[in-house]
Amino acid sequence: MIKHQLLGFTFFICGIFCSSIIIQWLQLFNKQNFSEIICRICRDPNSDEALTKESKPTFSIYGKSRNEDHLIHVLSVLKRLGLRRVPLQENWDLLWSHDFPFRNLSKKLKNLESHQKVNHFPGCGFITNKVDLSVTNLPFQPKSYRLPKDKSKFIEYSKKHSNKLFVEKHNEHRHIFIKEKKDINLSSNEVFIQEFIDRPYLVDGYKFDIGVYVILTSVNPLRIYIYTGDVLFRYCTKQYYPFNSSIQEKYVVGDDYLPSWKVPSLKVLYNSFKFGMKDSFDGYVKSKKEEPSIIWDQIEDIVRQTILSKEKNIIIILNNYKHKKNFFELMRFDFVVDEKLKVWLMEANMSPNLSSAHFKQNSLLYEQLLYSMFQLVGVGLPVQRNSFEKRTVDEELMISSEKNLAVFVQECLKNSCESNCSKSKCKFCLNCLTKSRLQSLHDAYREHIHKADTKRIFPKPIMNYQSYVIENEISGLSEENEFMVKWFYGKCQKDSNWCI
Repeated sequence: MIKHQLLGFTFFICGIFCSSIIIQWLQLFNKQNFSEIICRICRDPNSDEALTKESKPTFSIYGKSRNEDHLIHVLSVLKRLGLRRVPLQENWDLLWSHDFPFRNLSKKLKNLESHQKVNHFPGCGFITNKVDLSVTNLPFQPKSYRLPKDKSKFIEYSKKHSNKLFVEKHNEHRHIFIKEKKDINLSSNEVFIQEFIDRPYLVDGYKFDIGVYVILTSVNPLRIYIYTGDVLFRYCTKQYYPFNSSIQEKYVVGDDYLPSWKVPSLKVLYNSFKFGMKDSFDGYVKSKKEEPSIIWDQIEDIVRQTILSKEKNIIIILNNYKHKKNFFELMRFDFVVDEKLKVWLMEANMSPNLSSAHFKQNSLLYEQLLYSMFQLVGVGLPVQRNSFEKRTVDEELMISSEKNLAVFVQECLKNSCESNCSKSKCKFCLNCLTKSRLQSLHDAYREHIHKADTKRIFPKPIMNYQSYVIENEISGLSEENEFMVKWFYGKCQKDSNWCI
């Protein structure tokens, strides 16, 4: 027994001695070589550390504010989608910019690699600049005048319409005031004038605006989607009547607006039956024996027309960039509705507010919106990848191959397009497509199969195939947009799921 105890004690002493020798050896070991061994372990594709550090796509954030509270939902969704944040100086896959990035990061953004993505289009200010948009004079916009440039036009119009009210809006900020014409400083270059929609549609006596989220995925050819999961309804905090222009809360939606879940007629729909803001509003409108689809059809058409009217301007700016497919844009279009259910476009917002600081209930709206958008633009795809760079050929073909793009089979056969691509009827046959058009079709196909809670509104959905007249839809379109519209039409002929 004593012999066994002595033997165990001897092994214990030897163990301590050997351990001390190993520790001393490691301390003397070249630190660089030791680091290399550790890094090899980190890079082992089977190690957890490797999966968390090296096999995740990366994103970076650009913004002027040091406080990132307004980005809490963006950061949260990107993390859940498996992206890893890196400094702006690194070679990121996605840049999320709350502020306009094309001035301070101009050189870098003009020379991006083909796989990198940025959440703004260069030139999108033609849509989101509130003054430029307001004076475009589209038929669904209130009459607007840029000062002092349009001073004489405003005076002439106001004389002919003496009963009209006008709002003075600051070019950059949210200062909105109804003013007497005599009180407007027509020489100011800091404000513009807009006709006031004085007979708005009301819910329980409250005026409201509607914020619809719009996603632009491509320009030339153009592809536009709207988020269909919900829309943002914001109600004024005071009832519109009796109207008093000195009380802004009656006609201006502020940060602390009245939310749907506090509007008397919407409470039960939103809180008890769990409808969203749009469905709660639709239920109210139907209860008044009116049809809400009249509003939503107008909104889709307004978004289409607005972006189409600005596309040429964006294309000119985009031509200064190495790649044209690096960009996408999330905007919020804001509308008001008058008592006749006519929809008026008020503005389009770049980097719309996605912070739930004022209303925690909006967290779900913002996160589901971001999730759907990232799915649509290829950021949140379920296929594992180290970055957004191209995968293997087999992986790419798994997502979309040329057979997925083929349309108009009879035209290709009848016109012998396999040997002669010069005929106009052959321009959709895959062997006749340019590389850029082929890539555009791959992009369009992938957006369609990953669109989540979004709806394509350009090319316009084909609601009734039997009465669809393709010539009416392509009239006035650019060559690239005409091509994209006809391709979706060809896909719709094959499969009704592609009609909408």
